[in-house]
Amino acid sequence: MTHRRTSHRRLLAAATGLAALLAGSLAVTQANAAPAAPAAPDVLSSAEAGELAGSLTDRLGDEAAGAFYDADTKALVVNVLDETAADTVRDAGARARVVEHSSATLAEVRAQVEEFAVPGTAWSVDPVGNTVRVTVDSTVTGAALESVRDSVEALDGLATLEQRPGAFAPFIAGGDAIHSSGARCSLGFNVTVGDQPGFLTAGHCGSTGSTWSESAGGDPIGTMAESVFPEGDYALVEYSADVDHPSAVNLYDGGTQEITGAAEATVGQQVQRSGSTTGLHGGEVTAVDVSVSYPQGTVHGTIETSVCAEPGDSGGALFSGSSAVGITSGGSGDCTSGGTTFFYPVTDALDAVGATLP
Repeated sequence: MTHRRTSHRRLLAAATGLAALLAGSLAVTQANAAPAAPAAPDVLSSAEAGELAGSLTDRLGDEAAGAFYDADTKALVVNVLDETAADTVRDAGARARVVEHSSATLAEVRAQVEEFAVPGTAWSVDPVGNTVRVTVDSTVTGAALESVRDSVEALDGLATLEQRPGAFAPFIAGGDAIHSSGARCSLGFNVTVGDQPGFLTAGHCGSTGSTWSESAGGDPIGTMAESVFPEGDYALVEYSADVDHPSAVNLYDGGTQEITGAAEATVGQQVQRSGSTTGLHGGEVTAVDVSVSYPQGTVHGTIETSVCAEPGDSGGALFSGSSAVGITSGGSGDCTSGGTTFFYPVTDALDAVGATLP
């Protein structure tokens, strides 16, 4: 059999033609292909979502308009104002949502709400609704309720109004029980100030200079060195006795949860509260940076939750895993019927008193 030898020129021409054909086919395929779908957001725990929310908010600045944790999909949702910012959010592993109202606009609305709020009112930015949510308790009735309602309606859809049962009040009755002059509160978190040990509790529990013990009428273990309420709701007690002060929270089942640091709260985050009246209870963060008007005055910057609490739980620890999140302030309801509880952020309290965890 005779084999015909193909010339180099003919091979080159054939190869060139094949390359052109493949290139043309690829161009047609690319032209007909659908655009690539955006990557799915990362699956995150609520604590991981909180960390990511903080970093993205810092990174985006004015382009961020709030964030929340979607517990159903286990994803962080970040509100932004344009698609450029949305791409940044997606690249970081979160879900982006382009919204109408900026953080600056909603901050202006919050300031307007403060002008007409009455005792029994709480207000905060709602990242899910991209509005300011105004909440009134059952003590706001008659002309006062009508005035608040009219004022909210005058904000043209930038705010919403909700009514809650019970009365917003600090949980005064006096983690682990602490006692002072007939009052009982709860220890929040053990801290260090300089080289000295101390602990955080609620500011409404007592005044600067008050002494605290582990039992009613017992020997003092510490003195309140700083107390702020209202405006804030935190206090620092410096230990004066040689007692154990672990960086841990009582779980009221014989165990403890080690606390290794502090974290900011995120809407949708799952949290737990430990207090000397009702022990351990869990729930969800429903709002952050909340202003709540108690009869004694307004406290700003609180964390609103669905966690229940009762008198004596004040000052107790709100935490998520090993992270300290808040100090029990007040709210409405109880642990039989449920309720709303507000917490002062641990990060703010630590900064204010110059303390560290553990």
